[in-house]
Amino acid sequence: MTDSKQFSFPDENGYYGQFGGAYIPEMLQANIDKLQKTYQSILADNDFQKAFHTLLKDYVGRPTPLYFASRLSEKYGTNIYLKREDLCHTGAHKINNTIGQILLAERLEKKRIIAETGAGQHGVATATVCALRNRECIVFMGEKDMERQAPNVARMKMLGATIIPATSGSKTLKDATNEAIRYWINHGEDTHYIIGSVVGPHPYPAIVAQLQSIISEEIRRQLLEKTGDALPTHLIACVGGGSNAAGAFYHFLHEKKVQLIGVEAAGKGVESGESAATTFLGTTGILHGCKTLLMQTKDGQVVEPYSISAGLDYPGIGPLHAHLFTSGRAVYQQATDDEALKAAFELAKLEGIIPALESAHALAVLPKNKFKTTDKVVISLSGRGDKDLATLIDKM
Repeated sequence: MTDSKQFSFPDENGYYGQFGGAYIPEMLQANIDKLQKTYQSILADNDFQKAFHTLLKDYVGRPTPLYFASRLSEKYGTNIYLKREDLCHTGAHKINNTIGQILLAERLEKKRIIAETGAGQHGVATATVCALRNRECIVFMGEKDMERQAPNVARMKMLGATIIPATSGSKTLKDATNEAIRYWINHGEDTHYIIGSVVGPHPYPAIVAQLQSIISEEIRRQLLEKTGDALPTHLIACVGGGSNAAGAFYHFLHEKKVQLIGVEAAGKGVESGESAATTFLGTTGILHGCKTLLMQTKDGQVVEPYSISAGLDYPGIGPLHAHLFTSGRAVYQQATDDEALKAAFELAKLEGIIPALESAHALAVLPKNKFKTTDKVVISLSGRGDKDLATLIDKM
């Protein structure tokens, strides 16, 4: 196994093991070069850190609770803790990244912000910080996702964002990302692209992972307070591109005693042809500016992903996760639509918490794993289920 201390940061060329890099059009080179040269010093700057943590505390509402789910624990015969990212302002972990990146954009003197979104949570979080910091905001969203995530579309519009539908391909997250990159190519001088996950060209996977690492920083401190030990035995998070999982895993990457479990969307079954289970189905290729694992045909055409969850139907995973998977540092499991729905209703009825369908995928692997009564299982509850109520009601 690769030295786990190497997982936290990519190498000087932006690679986690064999995955990463920056495969970009020439017209984006100046933008990416500037980011690569300056992001570490900006993120480490004392004034940046003070502003970032002040907003996380006073605006986002951090730290989010680490909640002991007693009835869920009783059912599965172990100790289950939920990291309540669903209680963040805007309803998901995405705001951690957008707060940091809007401050980064200000340092880079960019007047316009663009973003892609699937479930709409990243779009809402981006529109929120643009309103907060008085920046023009353009969000690209798949036409299909706009229909099934209508509440988030309304929220973005109310916050002042312009929403541009992606009408090509599957009309979901992949296509929204394609459109955002096309726009960025033509407006690079005055536009910062706030990528919502640990994907894209270097240094974006590293930037997003570092900004989301506040999740695992808090988990360590909170678990120590509650149990006397900062280390869980298992840490579970859903994975689309993988930002919430990267943030939840980050400060445990070098702790080999902690079993890291990423959960992908199996859709209607990993062999059904309607899935987003990248580690099960994917091979090495280039997607949205980085080398990673992605679902593709033999001749390199991207296979359209599918999931009931708009935030998980992405055909690849971030390069950090590809490295964690191939190195064996983390395991990646799959949950179907039906399993995720069952888990969502179970959490609602046992704990009075309605999770996002993305988060429900993480909960859905509880029956697939064997836990000891002494284990400490932490699950990242990455978002709340308000946006998914229409889907959930339809399945009641």
